[in-house]
Amino acid sequence: MRRRDFIALMGGVAATLPCPARAQSRLRRIGMLLQFRQSPEVQNWVDAFSKELEQQGWREGYDIKSEIYWAGTDLNVVRQKAKELVASKPDVIFSSSSPTTAILIKETRSIPIVFGNLVDPIGQGFVASLAKPGGNVTGFVNLEDSVTGKYLELLKEIAPRLTKVLMFYNPETAPYHDIYIPPFKAAAASHGIEPIVAPYHHLVELDSIMAKQAKDLNVGQIAMPDGFASANHEKLVEMANKYRLPTIYAVRAAPAAGGLIAYGNDISDNYRRAAGYVSRILKGERPSNLPVQFPVKFYLAVNLKTAKMLGLEVPLFLQQQADDVIE
Repeated sequence: MRRRDFIALMGGVAATLPCPARAQSRLRRIGMLLQFRQSPEVQNWVDAFSKELEQQGWREGYDIKSEIYWAGTDLNVVRQKAKELVASKPDVIFSSSSPTTAILIKETRSIPIVFGNLVDPIGQGFVASLAKPGGNVTGFVNLEDSVTGKYLELLKEIAPRLTKVLMFYNPETAPYHDIYIPPFKAAAASHGIEPIVAPYHHLVELDSIMAKQAKDLNVGQIAMPDGFASANHEKLVEMANKYRLPTIYAVRAAPAAGGLIAYGNDISDNYRRAAGYVSRILKGERPSNLPVQFPVKFYLAVNLKTAKMLGLEVPLFLQQQADDVIE
């Protein structure tokens, strides 16, 4: 065989053989730390993230390998999962919430972190500024503190006789709660409503709080946006309805579970946009140069059956504005 033919033949054989080093260099690793249990709603958020990565040209199993760490709301479990994730040395980490982000930052200041849906990243010390985050962290926020005024307006439209509104939250999963309380009290004063702030740590404790408030027929409730409320929205709905307390939630799935009304940002859209940042980081951009962004899509959902059960009527204009109307 002539030397030139031999070289051509061997080159063709080499092209057909697997090349571990070359395949390894193409496969980038993404770790996702989620402060949730697996559920259809959360899976929808994850699917939006995955589909956007695919749209950006990243193929699972070929270009990237993604691993989800389902941590739930127990912060001890979150810490354990965060250590495991960081130890696996991914190229970039997606973080779902304030607690997961705070814990991850303690574990690594070098691996890029993109948060998907949290409150007040400056106040919590995650970023230096919105325009120039600095460090290894950037991402997408959900609701500003002014949303409490919107919650009160919606409650008053459905339950105009309200004289008191209780806002409850879990301080462990809502470490940012202080930014919501002053605007809540100011908005309540403008509506002639007595504001009540109720921190709780366990569902049993929240049940007792609701039972006490239910003695007054003109009390409504706001479930402050936080990971615990999102993960346990079905239990919150069950308790609120048991005590016949008109309640507004931040999670879209609450009315589908029997909750009265929900208003908030479209978390699926935040996850989709976060995937765009992950793609840009994998292509070489620094998180310190990617500005923190606010939500651009919001939703309103109402449950007419629950309103009827509570003796309330959802105004027609709210039904027309709602993205989801459950009858």
